[in-house]
Amino acid sequence: MKKLKIIFVLIFGIAALAGFNSCAPSGMIAEKGGAQLWGENCSRCHNPPSMDQYSAEQWTIITDHMRIRANITAAEMNKIKAFLQGQVAM
Repeated sequence: MKKLKIIFVLIFGIAALAGFNSCAPSGMIAEKGGAQLWGENCSRCHNPPSMDQYSAEQWTIITDHMRIRANITAAEMNKIKAFLQGQVAM
């Protein structure tokens, strides 16, 4: 029983360390632009809508909501938001 507890603690510790390590954005992510981040993140779960389907104000609401659902950083979402708002037909 004691060995089982030790094994459990070790596995949990390794998993926790791996999770903490993955939270920091890598240099490669920091260098990506809004278009690339939008394509990579939004298509993970659904087909992204047309960029001109929503107004700039609507993209603000959508991106704020999806930042939480997609679990991406504020910096990444700001790049995506700027990209999408720049594509809106005036």
